[in-house]
Amino acid sequence: MLQSFFRKPQPTLAPAGLKLTGVALAAMMAFAGAVADKAQAQDTKWPTHSMTMIIPFAAGGPTDVLGRIVGQHLSEVLKQQVVIQNLGGAGGTIGSERVRTSAPDGYTFVLGTVGTHAQSATMYKKPPYNPATDFKPVILIADVPIALMVRKDLPVSNLKEFATYVKAHEKEMKFGSAGAGSATHLGCVVVNTALGLNTTHIPYRGTGPAMQDLQAGNIDYLCEIISTAKPQIDAGRVKGIAMLTKERSQALPNLPTAIEQGTDIQAYTWNAFFMPKDTPDAIVKKLHDATNQVMNMPAVADGLKKLGANVVTEDRRSSAYLGQFVKDEIKKWAEPIKKSGVQVD
Repeated sequence: MLQSFFRKPQPTLAPAGLKLTGVALAAMMAFAGAVADKAQAQDTKWPTHSMTMIIPFAAGGPTDVLGRIVGQHLSEVLKQQVVIQNLGGAGGTIGSERVRTSAPDGYTFVLGTVGTHAQSATMYKKPPYNPATDFKPVILIADVPIALMVRKDLPVSNLKEFATYVKAHEKEMKFGSAGAGSATHLGCVVVNTALGLNTTHIPYRGTGPAMQDLQAGNIDYLCEIISTAKPQIDAGRVKGIAMLTKERSQALPNLPTAIEQGTDIQAYTWNAFFMPKDTPDAIVKKLHDATNQVMNMPAVADGLKKLGANVVTEDRRSSAYLGQFVKDEIKKWAEPIKKSGVQVD
């Protein structure tokens, strides 16, 4: 209406022309105000229909399992269904990129990790996005340890024996990961660098498939997130060699750390929600508050604890904290990644 209005021939008299300009300006201001009010009303009512949580890894993997626990209860709190969509590949960056380019309306968000939202900034020669500036940080959810494990018939039982055996059979040794550039990939890169190993990397579209191949003996070792590692180690389908954290995990209390075994190797991941960068703050706050409520549920805390994940403390749950945390993590991982010499095209 406004465009066709301005295209009409204007009166020739200056006073009339000035009067018309004032009317047009008032109309434009009223229109802009109405649009702003409508947008604010939509933000206040969010969510009015189902949402999609992108999990940038294959179904059945550790990030997927954690995401489904949180997503189930998030649906209850928000009173709208949270639909899980697994979109794996490229170490989780494909799924994260999908969210980056999604409409900033609050209906699509990603469950990010240290791999997708910190390590990728250095790991890739041409990163598909800037984790610190291309997303709206929502909330940090959990810290998750990583464990080094091997196929059950590998004749080693500790880190020293592992290093000796792998060095003697480097040409045929293979390790798997959730994809090039993923946290599980970098975990084994850190292990290999610290122990002076040079083996073949086999990337998968998630650690679920990688774990299956480890059990089948198609790969030799895997640096796996504890939530997926624990049941396989407990069942004896694979062998745990070392926890790659400062302290032992309550989920696997009998598995010594690499530090205990004489080598300072640390690798881990974490999980957090991110939205497209132009998502309104009101919507970000609603998802933040709902997720925070879910994290305080005993059933969720117990469920994540059984997976070996640690729900973050209250002082680390603000959106502002996550924003700074991502920047710090990018810097923290840049050095070991560059030192390893590994980069992904």
